[in-house]
Amino acid sequence: MPSLTHKQDLFVLDLGEGHNRFNADFVDSFEACLDEVEAAAPCALVTTARGKVFSNGLDLEWMGTQGDAAMDFLARVHELLARVLEIGVPTVAAMQGHTYAAGAMLALAHDQRVMRSDRGWFCLPEVDMGIPFTPGMTELLSSRLPSGAVHEVVVLGRRYGGVEAADAGIVDEAVGEDEVLSRACERAAALSGKPPETMRMIKQRLYAATLAALRGPLGVVAVPEAA
Repeated sequence: MPSLTHKQDLFVLDLGEGHNRFNADFVDSFEACLDEVEAAAPCALVTTARGKVFSNGLDLEWMGTQGDAAMDFLARVHELLARVLEIGVPTVAAMQGHTYAAGAMLALAHDQRVMRSDRGWFCLPEVDMGIPFTPGMTELLSSRLPSGAVHEVVVLGRRYGGVEAADAGIVDEAVGEDEVLSRACERAAALSGKPPETMRMIKQRLYAATLAALRGPLGVVAVPEAA
């Protein structure tokens, strides 16, 4: 489950070790961490994880057991992505492992991204899973991915290693495994101290269409049924 540590005005949100999939408990913990960060602003936030995976996205197996409530939960995930996108503190994703689907969207909602160069993939495989993106997810992806990579990432589901992702502008930097978190913390610390309400307002105006779509209708969504 997500947990938070901090040193002075730099917070590190650890998603955990494992697949770090989004279910109700995961989102509850993540939201509580963001509450603490926002209460401490001005500050900066780094989001990372441990092990081979940053996040593999939605917990589709769990969602398949939720019936009609699955759509309510998906709306919560959209709100979480919107909250990270507009939060009034600088944010950096330290992607030490595989970053897939909604986990990739979470990373894109951060201001900057540092990815491991030698192992791990950035990928949105929904096209191969037969799951269309919601309007909100589509807006997030089109607004936060570099224009030259949008079609390859979203429509074709291309996988990117760290170096490829940096070359494509999807991440800001690709470094060795031992450097991912430290480089992300250096980037975040250098940005800390910006006025939180000003930063929030700038983000809200810059990404007004994306935030509106994330908080709007979900459209037609394919949620797997429980086995």
